[in-house]
Amino acid sequence: MGIFILRRLGVMLLTALCLTFLVFYMTNLYPNLEKLAKNQGNFRMTEAEVDSFLTNRGFLNNVFVKYGEWLGVWPGYVVEGSDGKTRARCANHAEVKEDTVRFCGVLQGNWGQSSVFKEPVSKVVWTRLSLTGILMFWVMLVMVPGALIVGVLAGMREGSRTDRTLSTGAIITTATPEYVSGVVFIAVFTSSAVGLKWFKGSATSAMDNITFEAFFLPVITISLYGLGYIARMTRASMAEVMTAQYIRTARLKGVSFRNIVLRHALRNALIAPFTVIMLQIPWLLNGVVIVETLFNYKGFGWTLVQAAGNNDIDLLLAVSVVSVVVVLVTQLISDIGYVYLNPRIRIS
Repeated sequence: MGIFILRRLGVMLLTALCLTFLVFYMTNLYPNLEKLAKNQGNFRMTEAEVDSFLTNRGFLNNVFVKYGEWLGVWPGYVVEGSDGKTRARCANHAEVKEDTVRFCGVLQGNWGQSSVFKEPVSKVVWTRLSLTGILMFWVMLVMVPGALIVGVLAGMREGSRTDRTLSTGAIITTATPEYVSGVVFIAVFTSSAVGLKWFKGSATSAMDNITFEAFFLPVITISLYGLGYIARMTRASMAEVMTAQYIRTARLKGVSFRNIVLRHALRNALIAPFTVIMLQIPWLLNGVVIVETLFNYKGFGWTLVQAAGNNDIDLLLAVSVVSVVVVLVTQLISDIGYVYLNPRIRIS
């Protein structure tokens, strides 16, 4: 197991480097840099002024050199500008000072400065990530137990009325996008036209003080979509296990149906849903963009929209790194959990 984990960590590192370089390359294309220069400078800048702005701040250096500077494995640029001033990346594109360090990248904890929020990128990312983490916690708390219960009940007796009813409900929730169900919930439960003003149509207040009234609708909107998907996977796995030979043998021995489900079928039936549940974490991290925007909840997904829409390169890169790391870590946890759930799987 230890060797397997070390190998996976090596593959994860290589994958993270490749993916972050791809994002870095695309965000540092010249049109994006030109837009950045005009946002921070003047929208009426000429091409010569744009080139001067980018050159003085090291944006036109070789992409591999810039990537190394951003990671912190290559010394930050030091450029003598056309105005006679010597600027350095590690001085935040300002004049060089005596205490200016040479390496100032991600590995040193320097994620850059957000051009939208006017704050350090690390502060913005961790603040918004914690808000989305709270939302994800409540979504998982509602979605996972509910999906497993529905899937197990439907799969215990395949083809029964209970199976058909629960499967139909799961298909309906999965087929309904969050932006549709969210709008419907807002129209029904918050609009004065309908009269059911039970909840708030905005979750902004939940960022400071989580209340049932403000937080219920975004949680249930996200949960319903994922609940149907996990429930269908659990139902299919449970139905397959219930037809296995060892289940038939247990029935012939007179084991009660309850013990067959709880002691024999349930653990094997949860192997496939476990992987699906782990994959919900990266989906929740980046897939809540619509819901957070719809309910004005300024979390990680909302920050991703702001960074992409306003060409905030440093913030966009940081969001991408966090997303890549979360996906790779959840996949590693999923593989390790697979081994413990299914003793037949062995790692050579």
